Amino acid sequence: MKIYTKTGDKGTTQVYTSEVLRLNKNDAILECYGSIDELNSHIGMLSALLVADKFDDAEPCLSQSFMFGIQKTLFSIGFAISDKPQIDDNATQLLEEAIDKLQQELPPQTKFILPGGSQLAAQAHICRTVTRRAERTIVSVAQQQNVPDICIQYLNRLSDYFFVAARALNFRAQIADIEV
Repeated sequence: MKIYTKTGDKGTTQVYTSEVLRLNKNDAILECYGSIDELNSHIGMLSALLVADKFDDAEPCLSQSFMFGIQKTLFSIGFAISDKPQIDDNATQLLEEAIDKLQQELPPQTKFILPGGSQLAAQAHICRTVTRRAERTIVSVAQQQNVPDICIQYLNRLSDYFFVAARALNFRAQIADIEV
């Protein structure tokens, strides 16, 4: 199978929904796909860094398998945007449980926090900000076509997860939050 088809050389691509559509590559649906794809790549990097720094064994909420679950859900959100939702109804709840578990070990947050600290925390913050963009793009798509509510809800909670994960990663590395 060739990787290039040359069918997108004029700025359009096919999207498979209940029918096959040819859309401009800057269409809101493709912007959303791109943001989710970029987010998935950043999560892959965070996952690799977690394994390299031995965090994978230390906390299930910060493990490679947990990150893989997030990546699979994001892939399912892509399908839900274009055609059929296949998202586990418990996906958002799993994020909330992880957030609650991680927050138990953290000191209370009393000020705004800048991204940074350890390399792991900085990567989690990148994941958070790309998640926010993906959330904005999916809201744009939802204004044009039917997008299951769980997709927006999941992305909203996912950015919260990455914020708390960044704080937890800095805390475990004994690096203080960068407060404003």
